[in-house]
Amino acid sequence: MTVRAESKAQSSRGRARRVTAARPARAKGTARSKISGESAPYHHGALHAALLEAAERLLERDGLSGLTLRAVAREAGVSHAAPTHHFGDLTGLVSELAAIGFRQFNAAMAAADFGGDTATEKALARARAYVAYAQAHPGMYGLMFRTERLDMKRPALHEAANAAFAGLAGAIGAQRHEAIETRALSLVQAAAIARAWSLVHGFTMLLLDGRLGDILDRLPKGTDVVTLLDAMLTTSVTRPS
Repeated sequence: MTVRAESKAQSSRGRARRVTAARPARAKGTARSKISGESAPYHHGALHAALLEAAERLLERDGLSGLTLRAVAREAGVSHAAPTHHFGDLTGLVSELAAIGFRQFNAAMAAADFGGDTATEKALARARAYVAYAQAHPGMYGLMFRTERLDMKRPALHEAANAAFAGLAGAIGAQRHEAIETRALSLVQAAAIARAWSLVHGFTMLLLDGRLGDILDRLPKGTDVVTLLDAMLTTSVTRPS
């Protein structure tokens, strides 16, 4: 009886060891931290993107003043050291974020080129898309032009910003029926680019700041922002001589 009991107990312990060995190990980085209570369900590459997504949410919700490394980490639900590890400092983070903004903006401008047949129609479509992007992403749009907060030498931002300028120059060149070399502008080409950019950017900033409401209130009922924008771009501001 004793031999049988010991043999049975050894067999049970052997089965227990086999069951334990068969259980999969808990993946590192997926458990909730016992110290911080924060979950870290990201591998290295996904965390980089998740931090940028969290930063964009914060930017649109709380503005640039609410965008800090700790706030981004908290929004993403990770350690407060994670943004520093991936971006170095806040300038690095907002520069990478602005690069995303320029890429989104460039995609909107490229899609707008299908909004008309003639160069003038395409230019109007691009202007509408420009304003629409800023209205949909006011925080991001504001960040893209806050050069004092950005490191324009970062490759991603430098490339995306240059692509935006090239798109603008290309649109102006199409209207002028000439190719524009962005690295060597003539004075006339530069003036045409600056004029178009100033008009649309200035209009956009007035709109975002709520400064166009008084003008719209004075216009015929039903006149909207797009109608005002189109009229501004297609009529002369000077009287004929």
